[in-house]
Amino acid sequence: MKGNVIVGQSGGPTAAINSSLAGVYRTAKDRGAKKVYGMLYGIQGLLQERYVDLSEHITTDLDAELLKRTPAAYLGSCRYKLPEIHEDPEMYDRIFEILCKLEIEAFIYIGGNDSMDTIKKLSDYAIVKGHSCRFVGCPKTIDNDLALTDHTPGYGSAAKYIATSVKEIIRDSLSQGYMSKGQVTIVEIMGRNAGWLTGAAALAKGEDCAGPDLIYLPELPFDIDRFLEKIRELLAQKTSVIVAVSEGIRDAEGTYVCESGTATEFVDAFGHKQLTGTAAYLGNVIAGEIGCKTRAIELSTLQRAASHLCSRIDILEASQVGGAAVKAADEGDTGKMVVLERISDDPYQCGTAVKDVHKIANDEKLVPRDWINADGTYVTDEFITYVKPLIQGSVSPIMVDGIPRHLYKPTSML
Repeated sequence: MKGNVIVGQSGGPTAAINSSLAGVYRTAKDRGAKKVYGMLYGIQGLLQERYVDLSEHITTDLDAELLKRTPAAYLGSCRYKLPEIHEDPEMYDRIFEILCKLEIEAFIYIGGNDSMDTIKKLSDYAIVKGHSCRFVGCPKTIDNDLALTDHTPGYGSAAKYIATSVKEIIRDSLSQGYMSKGQVTIVEIMGRNAGWLTGAAALAKGEDCAGPDLIYLPELPFDIDRFLEKIRELLAQKTSVIVAVSEGIRDAEGTYVCESGTATEFVDAFGHKQLTGTAAYLGNVIAGEIGCKTRAIELSTLQRAASHLCSRIDILEASQVGGAAVKAADEGDTGKMVVLERISDDPYQCGTAVKDVHKIANDEKLVPRDWINADGTYVTDEFITYVKPLIQGSVSPIMVDGIPRHLYKPTSML
């Protein structure tokens, strides 16, 4: 590698995204990159010429290990949609002017669907204009909805946190069994269109735990009347009922359930509505229709920030895809994304490859219908077999005064 590398982070952070950053940095230096720059706040920050030399911030092996254990996007993130090239060619000229000034040979972007859209547009522009800079995407999203990859870094740690939290919620709820009319607890889990995260609640089930009673994913229409019928049936048998729901569940007409409550109207640059309040709404409906006590729990950002409970497999693979992205760019690939390809479930083995980003950007991988049971209230054994290897192992935090230590942010971001 003769030139420099620049790396950015985009979209929602994860507990493993900084492990990918560490993988990019280490591999780029090992392959001879003169400098490894970090974009501050993704492509939006780059447009403002906000970047740092990562060698000034990752100075020791301890720094690299702290970075891998630090949640959220160390470089800062953004949700910025690049316009189509014909809509604002001057913006693209500006980006490439900055890249040329920094002598960038490889541009690595760590993110999900929308981030891969950025890689697609920049690589297309570079080819048309004859720029030599190569653009490679590094997968990241707790939603696990990127096409062509078996799974995405960030998902395993989020799934581990969700399964653990649901199991603890179940244990707590069982202690409330003295209540004569019973109690229903609704746990709201992230997932706009894909139910990979919510399905992970089923991992709470084991020899010492019955698991959640019902699981509802956004892949299938949600029927409120059938839902209430299920709740009544369960309350006739037990005093504590646990339900896991995706924030993005919708009725047969496509209306988000949370919109029946007090959902906010915020919409991001990619047209995504902010979804919140699904559990609270369903809890209120149950209390009004059935008359039992309800509790609504929204895991929210906790499920993507819990680095203290991350999966060792997830952290290792996140670093692996970061390194693979640099290797791909160094070997001439552009307009590609690194993917994970599962070799076997038992023993679990997974490798990397690169795929055309044009077949990934703006697409979504949903939970297969045959991985959801017939009446749409739980996931199947196939789902469990798929996700269980991804939550294995742990990475112990580096503790200082009883609290996990994180790597400090670059001072230019404060």
